[in-house]
Amino acid sequence: MPTLEWANREAAVRVATRAPFRLLEHDPALSCGDPDNENMLIQGDNLDGVKALMPYYAGRVKCIAIDPPYNTKSAFEHYDDNLEHSTWLSMMYPRLELMRDLLAEDGSIWVCIDDNEAHYLKVIMDEVFGRKNFVANVVWQKRTSPDARIDLGDAHDSILVYGRDSSRSAFNRVALDPAMRSGFKNSDNDSRGPWASTDFSAQGWRPNQMYKITTPGGTEYEPPSGRCWVNVESVFHKLLSEGRMWFGKDGRGRPRVKTYLSESEGIRSWTWWPHVEVGNNQEAKKEINDLFGAEAGFETPKPERLFQRVVMIGTNPGDIVCDPFLGSGTTAAVAHKMGRRWIGIEMGEHAVTHCAPRLRRVIEGEQGGISEAVKWKGGGGFRFYRLGPAITDEAGRINPAIRFPTLAAHVWFSETHTPLTKSGKSPLLGVHKGTAIYLLYNGILGDKKSNTLTGRVLRDLPPHDGPKVIFSECTSLGDDRLRRENIIFKHIPYDIKGR
Repeated sequence: MPTLEWANREAAVRVATRAPFRLLEHDPALSCGDPDNENMLIQGDNLDGVKALMPYYAGRVKCIAIDPPYNTKSAFEHYDDNLEHSTWLSMMYPRLELMRDLLAEDGSIWVCIDDNEAHYLKVIMDEVFGRKNFVANVVWQKRTSPDARIDLGDAHDSILVYGRDSSRSAFNRVALDPAMRSGFKNSDNDSRGPWASTDFSAQGWRPNQMYKITTPGGTEYEPPSGRCWVNVESVFHKLLSEGRMWFGKDGRGRPRVKTYLSESEGIRSWTWWPHVEVGNNQEAKKEINDLFGAEAGFETPKPERLFQRVVMIGTNPGDIVCDPFLGSGTTAAVAHKMGRRWIGIEMGEHAVTHCAPRLRRVIEGEQGGISEAVKWKGGGGFRFYRLGPAITDEAGRINPAIRFPTLAAHVWFSETHTPLTKSGKSPLLGVHKGTAIYLLYNGILGDKKSNTLTGRVLRDLPPHDGPKVIFSECTSLGDDRLRRENIIFKHIPYDIKGR
């Protein structure tokens, strides 16, 4: 598959593996609401932030929705066309790699971008996610009228959509809004209530769908040229007997099939998202101004309705939504109001001065954006975290601040590449593909001697009839004993992957 070349590419593709795992340090003073919730607001660089999430959330996130910097001339402090372009690509590539590994097998990633980098981004996302996992390029109408300052002004942004495994991607229908509902009528007083009709023909030619239809008014119809009927003849007669076919008020029109409002689960989305459905830049700016004032400093916010559409299609209530480029907090606010769990990462003071206050207002029942549409009344909570020191230093020594649960999550992830979902204080972290993973650390068995794998400690471990991997500071067991006991011994800290 073709790949994109740019200055510093080779270094960029190694950044993700070289980034250290860091601690996530909880700050109760900036947290809000229900203390037992799983929502996370993380302050820090998103590369390190996403990597810190891996031991806990790899393969669990249903939807990643991001609005990264668009790489205009104001995106970086020092502008040079080639340098800035390369810097932007080098920034995005490793972050996309890590975000890919956060996604569930049926999850998806949605990336807002404009024409400055959209086509280059498509190429590197093909490489990172696999070309076969490309789903769609959504076109969002961000403006309502041309920019008078430009001869050919842009009216849209793109949203590139990829699945972790597109063959397993699960997308929902779009709920009917009031404008869509107004299209349902009941001109024939059908007892099942309002309905809308669609053409009964489909593109293509199928021999068993090429029959003649005679309407109640006596008009005969063949399928239009180059098309066939939607269903085979037996299904047509069943729909006809149930009163689900429509031939116009005189009974002589071309056949159409009814869809009832009471039975509608919404409509399938397509890649054209007009501003009347999902909002525009003006709407987004007004939402931000109402929240933070006109001097908020966010030049290109996105409207809540835009991310509502993304979350509606890509997730169900209770799923995890992640935005590592949180910005003003829109994705997290929308996910919260829609009953999803969320993780947001924002570097710098914006996490404290904008994101946390905005999400606090959401919990208190803020009524802007989509609140009225989704009947939001408040509730829930989030926990605020800062990125702390690395798990290990450059020499591989474990940070003395590391406690057993934190190291356990990293050990499990490094061995299985899956998150550790259970909590507890057992040295047996779990069994993966028949192999038990143990960790002896911080005197987990009650005394510091238990950090050494001895015959006595081995007898005290929860049993497993099969191969075992045991992490410990040292062992008194010889190689022959380890082989007899079906044990692979791994040394702390040297066999701990801190990067």
